[in-house]
Formats: sequence, C-alpha cells, structure tokens
Amino acid sequence: MEIIDFKKSLKEDCPPANYSLALKALWFAANDNWEASHDIAQDMHNTMGSWIHAYLHRAEGDDFNAGYWYRQAGKNFPEVTLKEELQSIVEAVIA
Repeated sequence: MEIIDFKKSLKEDCPPANYSLALKALWFAANDNWEASHDIAQDMHNTMGSWIHAYLHRAEGDDFNAGYWYRQAGKNFPEVTLKEELQSIVEAVIA
C-alpha cells in the first residue's frame, strides 16, 4: 500500500475492512471524525496508538494532553502542520 491508496480510500463511506486499527484510526481522523479515531487510538496500547492519540489531542487544541501522549510515543511535540503530521503518521504505518 502507498499513501496515494490511503488518500483514495478517504472518498469511501468507511475505511476498508483490511486496514489495521492504526490505519482505521487515521482514516477517521483524516475524515474529521475525531470521536471514532479517538475510540480506536485509546484502545491501542502501543507506541503507534500513543502517537495517534497525541495527534488527535493536538488537533483538538489540547496541547497539555497531547504532550503527555507524545512522551508516551517517544516523540517530540511537532513543529509541522497537522496535515503534515497526519501524513507522516500514515507513512509510518504503511512503511
């Protein structure tokens, strides 16, 4: 899978069934469904789940909570746009 495939899937009504939990969470985030994305990310008890969780709280403007989740993910608070970070996370998942 490549990033272009992910972007094409965003036009569908729901994420493809074969997507991992991380990709499903990112799919919902990219489609402005914070709640669905957060529900998935908070149940992912790994570094990727923490990174997605951090991104989501940053997107909602809760930098304090986001900072906690970035630390859990072993990441620095990003200085890139939300769009750039989302793409970076997707690329990390599909790599």
